[in-house]
Amino acid sequence: MTIKAAFIAVAVATGLAASPAQAIGCLTGGAAGAVAGHYAGHHAVLGAIGGCIAGHHLRKEQQRKKLEQEQMKNQPAEPNTPKT
Repeated sequence: MTIKAAFIAVAVATGLAASPAQAIGCLTGGAAGAVAGHYAGHHAVLGAIGGCIAGHHLRKEQQRKKLEQEQMKNQPAEPNTPKT
């Protein structure tokens, strides 16, 4: 099986197996990991798995930070009252 065919098979299987809620960051991380793994000694599948895990983690962190920023923006400002 050629690398192109293997990559397409993994992409199709990942797209069918994972729901959109679970695939956050996995597809882009997996693709980058597959390329890196391929060039690092023909370990594209291991690279894709690692990239998927890392991409998912990074995306969740981005979402968490964005949610925190939105919550901070929506909080009312505390009034500046002089202390007596």
